[in-house]
Amino acid sequence: MKSSIAVVVLAAGAGTRMKSALPKILHPLAGWPMLRHVLDNVGRLKPGRIVGVISPGAAAVAAAFAPHRTVVQKRPVGTGDAAKAALGALKGHRGPVLVVFGDAPLVTAASMQRLVAACRKEEAAVGVLGFIARDPSPYGRLIVHRGQLERIVESKDADEAEKAIDFCNSGVMCLDGRLIDALLGGIGNDNAKREFYLTDAVVAARAAGHKAIAVDGEEGEFQGINSRAELAVAERALQDRLRAAAMATGVTMTDPETVWLAADTRLAADVTVGPCVRFGLGVTVASNVEIKAFCDIEGARIGRGAIIGPFARIRPGSEVAEDVHIGNFVELKATRMGRGAKANHLAYLGDADIGARSNIGAGTIAVNYDGYGKWRTVVEAEVFVGSNSALVAPVRIGKGANVTAGSVITEDVPAGAVAFGRARQTTNKGRAALLRAKLKARAAAAKRTKKKTTK
Repeated sequence: MKSSIAVVVLAAGAGTRMKSALPKILHPLAGWPMLRHVLDNVGRLKPGRIVGVISPGAAAVAAAFAPHRTVVQKRPVGTGDAAKAALGALKGHRGPVLVVFGDAPLVTAASMQRLVAACRKEEAAVGVLGFIARDPSPYGRLIVHRGQLERIVESKDADEAEKAIDFCNSGVMCLDGRLIDALLGGIGNDNAKREFYLTDAVVAARAAGHKAIAVDGEEGEFQGINSRAELAVAERALQDRLRAAAMATGVTMTDPETVWLAADTRLAADVTVGPCVRFGLGVTVASNVEIKAFCDIEGARIGRGAIIGPFARIRPGSEVAEDVHIGNFVELKATRMGRGAKANHLAYLGDADIGARSNIGAGTIAVNYDGYGKWRTVVEAEVFVGSNSALVAPVRIGKGANVTAGSVITEDVPAGAVAFGRARQTTNKGRAALLRAKLKARAAAAKRTKKKTTK
């Protein structure tokens, strides 16, 4: 039986180029901290243990690694030294040790698995994921001879011939757990930066008569993130990946580049998404849903056959049942819409339960906040709420009731009742001209007063 793998995630970098109080690896991509993407990807390999290497005092980073163990690299003197910091946490492990970086969230589980499998097959002490770079200048070069990886040369240490090589180091490395102490112990700091490079494990392995190999990968996976600009590039790359995955499972996007997904967005087959739609974290959409242009949805479940938008906002805690219509400029917050319910125009429904087949008229507001607490509005099934109504919570509208347009409802409405909650209209014939003259004179007087006070 093959030994399980262990994973070491190097996450002790300072991230100073991000210009942020937030640790670099906690900056979000598709709604998740980039470290979570790394942990999610390595987790797909089902490792026996995951160890994070962090800097001193990085409590927030340690918390993000939980429940996995973290160790501290006391001084920032290179990746080789960082990997050595993990040796105590790897004690007793005899299988492959995969070393990855916390700021490289685009490396896929499939690529890492290919590296581990190749190391096992070739019985290699060291394996490295490499790629052909369009611009190799920032990267370490992989020096391969007769199928064997001889060494990795950092860009600053490369001579002219080595700089011409375009097969580059991704930073992802697999080490034989039985040899890892000796391999890391053989790393020195005789280089331009006087640091202990993990890449020198290749030379240590070859010097001891062991095999080292390089495995090809795709350049797009190996983008590190050191600045806000690189974060934006990674976001776009990840979005392209998420969109492609969604469309491969039967989702239609009329303008994919304008649709923004979260890492955990779940769209069923035969969902149609219009242009300029954003999904935040925690969204699940059932089949045959149409989401029209310019919608913003977060923390919500959308039921089969619903129609959303355009210009709708659905906020966390909302549940939209089958065949619901949420129209233009309608906002839901922690609201449950029953099957077949409709809110087609210009409504705010916060902390509300809207029953099946009820209709919410244009301009309706569920008045959920009194300045101190938030309260629920309950609208039972088959209720008609007229336009421009205010439902002042806590309030309940009974089944089959009718709320007339322009009403302010402050008391419960029994089932089947008609509720009027507005002032009686008064009409004074022939008075419009007099009213206009009065208002005009008042405005002129106010203007003269203002002019005197500014002299």
